[in-house]
Amino acid sequence: MNSSENVLTGQWSSKQSLPKKLFTCGHCGHKSGSEHGYLLHAKGKSHIKIAFIYICGGCNQPSYFGDGQQVPAPILGNRVDGLPEELNNLYSEARQCTSIGAYTACVLACRKMLMHIAVDRGATEGENFWAYVQYLNDNNYIPPNGGGWVDYIREKGNEANHEIVVMEEMDAFRLLSFVEMLLKFIYEFPSMLPSNNSESEEIEAGE
Repeated sequence: MNSSENVLTGQWSSKQSLPKKLFTCGHCGHKSGSEHGYLLHAKGKSHIKIAFIYICGGCNQPSYFGDGQQVPAPILGNRVDGLPEELNNLYSEARQCTSIGAYTACVLACRKMLMHIAVDRGATEGENFWAYVQYLNDNNYIPPNGGGWVDYIREKGNEANHEIVVMEEMDAFRLLSFVEMLLKFIYEFPSMLPSNNSESEEIEAGE
């Protein structure tokens, strides 16, 4: 979410000075301390202040604050490098869902990612979700003492997919955090090491 594609160029017209507000931008993920934006007054003689729009100092995008909410909300999760393109796109989609409160969609995306990871690590295609979670556990991709996680993932993954149950923010946060951990261990950390070929080239260059 720190891509330059999120940066909005140009100048906002007639910005106002506002009380300084510290917030995490839902567009770019930067922590911003903005003092400029727009103020909305309620209709009527009292002109009660009810909402603000602050402009992020990092990407120049607007964030709305009103009724105790921020729109778009800060995105849950962190960037993971070294992912295959399809998995990276799905992980980004799951994170984006959290910024608009689509927590059930996030949980379903996490469910799909876990199935994809299992198949990529050698599980048979066409199995059910339970079998894929069990495969990850049996092959030590789920950390020791992770039995509670196995049960939680099965429960929430099946609820979101088969029942009319709306997932909460904490459900999305937990599953997204778990998937992020797997992605880092399985893909990002191995990609940080130099390949055998590059190591050989470095040795030859030093001789």
